[in-house]
Amino acid sequence: MTLGSGYLPVRATTAIAADPASGAAAALLAALLPPVGGAPRPVTQGAGRPAANTITLTVDAARADLGGEGYELVITPDSAAVTGRDPRGVTWGVQTLRQLLLLTPVPASHAALPALRIRDQPRFAWRGLHLDVARHFFPAPFIERLLDLMALYKLNTFHWHLTDDQGWRLAIRSRPRLTEVGSRRAATPLPHDRSRTDGAPYRGHYTQDEVRRVVAYAAARGITVVPEIELPGHALAALASYPELGCRGAGYEVAASWGIKDDVLCAGRESTFTFLEEVLSEVLELFPSRFIHVGGDECPKQRWRACPHCQARRAAEGLRDEEELQSWFIRRVGAWLAARGRRLIGWDEILEGGLAPAATVMSWRGTAGGVAAAGAGHDVVMAPNTHCYFDYYQSRDTAAEPPAIGGFLPLEQVYAFDPTRAIDPAQAHHVLGVQGNVWTEYIPTPEQVEYMAFPRSLAIAEVGWTPAPRRAASHFQDRLTQHRPLLDRLGVHYRP
Repeated sequence: MTLGSGYLPVRATTAIAADPASGAAAALLAALLPPVGGAPRPVTQGAGRPAANTITLTVDAARADLGGEGYELVITPDSAAVTGRDPRGVTWGVQTLRQLLLLTPVPASHAALPALRIRDQPRFAWRGLHLDVARHFFPAPFIERLLDLMALYKLNTFHWHLTDDQGWRLAIRSRPRLTEVGSRRAATPLPHDRSRTDGAPYRGHYTQDEVRRVVAYAAARGITVVPEIELPGHALAALASYPELGCRGAGYEVAASWGIKDDVLCAGRESTFTFLEEVLSEVLELFPSRFIHVGGDECPKQRWRACPHCQARRAAEGLRDEEELQSWFIRRVGAWLAARGRRLIGWDEILEGGLAPAATVMSWRGTAGGVAAAGAGHDVVMAPNTHCYFDYYQSRDTAAEPPAIGGFLPLEQVYAFDPTRAIDPAQAHHVLGVQGNVWTEYIPTPEQVEYMAFPRSLAIAEVGWTPAPRRAASHFQDRLTQHRPLLDRLGVHYRP
């Protein structure tokens, strides 16, 4: 970044010009700028040399120096121009304009942009934020608000944890009982005493139309939505809806307590895979994401050991034990996804028993799973609980904080994370990026999601964007001081 002198006033007469490839970014910019006459300002087709009093957006495929998501932003007192090698870069340049507009102190009569030149591109392609909506449900308008905040800080992947033991949140046409039954639980554990419940029924799910709107909203902001459908464990909500999918075949209820449950999808019944293929077919219709997350974590094996169907499957496939049975299960789902042009991603337990070549690992139990996966030639997203679990406390004075699941993860520790630190340099290209995770057992409201996610999400955004040698904790803290008023202006319920 090179600072110039002076400002470009952004007035009612300030125009937007964009080439066709920058159309989505131009529409976003028009919506972000102060409205003219109560409506977003119009966009003029065509770009190139910036005209006076105009913000120009251009995709220039020849700008190989910018990379896939990089951009150049040039602001003078007369005009502004954003250039990207592809539309993603232009979109991030627009978000930088948004930050500058929110941060720049100017007279109340108009907005203004400081004269400067920025050339910028991210370190990692996956810069993610995860939200668990199974333990507590958050309506679509809040999801869109979260996407706006993610986009402002150039987080580009929203990992939507849609199903678990405590609730199934995605409507599936072919399996209506998943939401008729699976989206409801009898009660919720009390925040201060997980051994007791509040006795109040809890429910909530997204319609497919809501999901389509969220996915489109995200795409317009440069964000990919990665859905997670948990399998073979964390499946009680599915089993309560369709008991024949389990080893016992009956007696299931949507969980009204937290923790790991013994009942999982039966690996021996062919009907289990018919069910999954029906569900995933509709998931693929809704989510164009290249990656589909299947969970794969915390799957107890005792039901499989006692199940004649699972034991028959293990024998027929020549599998040594139930760990290999889980690996076979995951590989079968992964092959089904691959045949449809998608890639399976799962938590690091999917390494156990062997992993399909195209599978991607999300490392959460520290970084060891990611190190092992990258060493074996698998792509990895680093999301370790040591640095990326935003349901952990932000202070050791837990009495002064809202209830959390435990742990301690201060902002400084998030910022200190380097996703490739323990990776062999020859395998570092397998690290796709980094992700912050918001598990919601103890996070019942949108305000508390924001409190737990911000400002830690700003730290993870910078870990994902900025090369490690260019990051400095003191510099980050200085800039964060300037961004707190920005978050205040946006009404974010962040932790001070």
